[in-house]
Amino acid sequence: MPFATFSFLPGREVFPGITGHYVHLDHLTCGEVALVLGAVVATHQHPHEQVTYVVSGRFEFTLGAETLIMEPGTCAVIPGGTPHSGRALTACRVLDVFSPVREDYR
Repeated sequence: MPFATFSFLPGREVFPGITGHYVHLDHLTCGEVALVLGAVVATHQHPHEQVTYVVSGRFEFTLGAETLIMEPGTCAVIPGGTPHSGRALTACRVLDVFSPVREDYR
């Protein structure tokens, strides 16, 4: 599939109030994720490298020991194995990119 529209792809609830729509290559997963106001991404870590880019809204993001209020145009660069968490201060839309591919998100 050389082209995709995220909203037409099946949604996957990754945490309560957080739904992602994902595309996959052999070594990469990319997803558009919608978060409702107040949605919480519990502290977790995974072996995948990740970049999270805020498209809209305000998102409080904790990466290791640092916390930042992310707004549109801000991205978090997350090395594999690093604990991270977050909370939607408003309804948000973010773009998440993972390498290697997130088999659990297929």
